[in-house]
Amino acid sequence: MRPQTTYPALLALLGLAAAEDKAATTPTTTATACTASSTSGAFYDLRPDMAVKAPKDGSKPAHNAPTVDYRARGHDYGSDFTLNICGPVVEPVDGEVHDLKEELWRNISAYYVSKGDVYSLGMQSGELITRGKELVLQYTGGSLCGKKHKSKSDRRSDGERLTSRGAVHEGAAYKDYEDDEGGSSAGNSTAVDALKKHDDDDDDVRRKSATIFFSCDKDPVATAASVAFIATDPDECNYVFKVKSQHACAGAEPHKPGSVGPGPVFLIILVIAVLVYLLGGIFYNRTVSNARGWKQLPNYSLWAGVWSFMTDLFFIALSSCARFLPSRRGYHYLAGSPSGRTRSSRDRDAENRLIDQLDEEWDD
Repeated sequence: MRPQTTYPALLALLGLAAAEDKAATTPTTTATACTASSTSGAFYDLRPDMAVKAPKDGSKPAHNAPTVDYRARGHDYGSDFTLNICGPVVEPVDGEVHDLKEELWRNISAYYVSKGDVYSLGMQSGELITRGKELVLQYTGGSLCGKKHKSKSDRRSDGERLTSRGAVHEGAAYKDYEDDEGGSSAGNSTAVDALKKHDDDDDDVRRKSATIFFSCDKDPVATAASVAFIATDPDECNYVFKVKSQHACAGAEPHKPGSVGPGPVFLIILVIAVLVYLLGGIFYNRTVSNARGWKQLPNYSLWAGVWSFMTDLFFIALSSCARFLPSRRGYHYLAGSPSGRTRSSRDRDAENRLIDQLDEEWDD
């Protein structure tokens, strides 16, 4: 019966260990927005690159942050891009944004204007992600994209291509290979319609997004981040940008309130080592050597000699400093000074006169 009662306990211990292992391996995200820490210990803080509204009093914003949005040229894409880093765009969007409710316009972090139409590339996000040596920021939830949601110009060009294709194949005859079976033409059209329907079902609702890669800018002259447009996918759903910034260089993570830094950790280890040394030495000398009083301390003779040497140095230094203190006996004349020689000659003359006077009185 004992093995049967042991199995539930073992299963419970295994479940507890698995839960602890899962909790230990679960990735944790950085609490502070627009910051990230890599597994190698590198710390990134892009908050100084986030554009903010200029203070109304005319003062400079914190960390000398920019007050205007970033611009990126589209080059062959045909439209330029406006975006911000880790925050919504500072300047309000001019115009109606496609496929977004008006209350969401204030959270747009990237957009572009094409032929008067405004397209959002994603909403505000401050979640930086480190993948190896790459630092990535992604905006999602922009305007609709995909085959179902093409721009007006794309739809117009598609219509022209279909019209030209119909003119080319107009009057062409197609052989029905299954005419003898009956209803083959209807079956063929049904299969084509089913295939189109399948393609339409696979084309789920998709929205534009922006992926921003950050690189370290080691140029000391560069004071602000620079944004460049890289590419987009054929469906114009994901747009890729590259940002060069001095704040994208890896640095040391600042000390957080409530956390223990390297200095306190070293001090704690030192205190523990000293306590172990003292308590272990006292216990040994008291129990093995039967020492009492100060002799219980470990290496008592060594520390006593050190203390004696320090006290001797102290008294020597004290006596040396006492020589430079001013004397309390008042002013006195130096032996080599002119005033000193004059006074000594005057004293000798007075003594001679006194001696002569005493001699005369003695003779009388």
